[in-house]
Amino acid sequence: MASNASIDMGINQGGTIDPNEAAHFGTMAADWWNPNGSSAMLHKLNPVRLAYIRAAIDAHWPGNSQSFHPLAGRRAIDVGCGAGLLTEPLARLGATATGLDAAPENIAAASAHAQAQGLTIDYRATPVEDIADSGFDLVTSMEVIEHVADPAAFVAALAGKLAPDGLMILSTPNRTPLSRLAMITVGESIGGIPKGTHDWHKFITPDELTALLDAAGLEVTDSTGLSFDPGRGFILSPNKAINYLLTARHKS
Repeated sequence: MASNASIDMGINQGGTIDPNEAAHFGTMAADWWNPNGSSAMLHKLNPVRLAYIRAAIDAHWPGNSQSFHPLAGRRAIDVGCGAGLLTEPLARLGATATGLDAAPENIAAASAHAQAQGLTIDYRATPVEDIADSGFDLVTSMEVIEHVADPAAFVAALAGKLAPDGLMILSTPNRTPLSRLAMITVGESIGGIPKGTHDWHKFITPDELTALLDAAGLEVTDSTGLSFDPGRGFILSPNKAINYLLTARHKS
């Protein structure tokens, strides 16, 4: 997609993109790579998310745990990539990487940053259901499903891009009183998250997301919480009350 008009057309035809959400995140494009800017929280989340992803990769495709490029020879797609905070590390892990985002402004920022880093990444301002490619070994979508217009259709579209032996990794906030307090009441007032980023009613519980994945022909193989420790920052945790990550694959 190349314009807001295109986004509106996609949503009117039953697409998964919410044009208001796309516009909101598009306004953050120029500041996305600033670790102290409007995406500061994502910069703080990224190391722990990458640690989870690396462990999931090593478990799913054993034998490369000592390699700097465990995704060499594999294709990865990052859906809802923003300006590429996760997509670039996937490329550095050796993947042939594709990044999709609803906001053309984000794709422009992502492309410019990747070029400056000497990375070749296929960035597209396109909803996942509109791309013809499939057979991706790794499908990631971090903090995205809570912003789409149709979560079930979105999960089905992600599943349709996954290779038979592929791995899907998702993260999203849980819908609990604690997540409302942490991510909206505090996060969007003094926590550095731009106001209006989240709608608590669109948060998805682990059971709900597992059911969506099951309906799309996938099974969850692992899940863990993402919590905040005052002394260590964001950490992986058994506590899923605020946020969680999970991995899924095609059913056996």
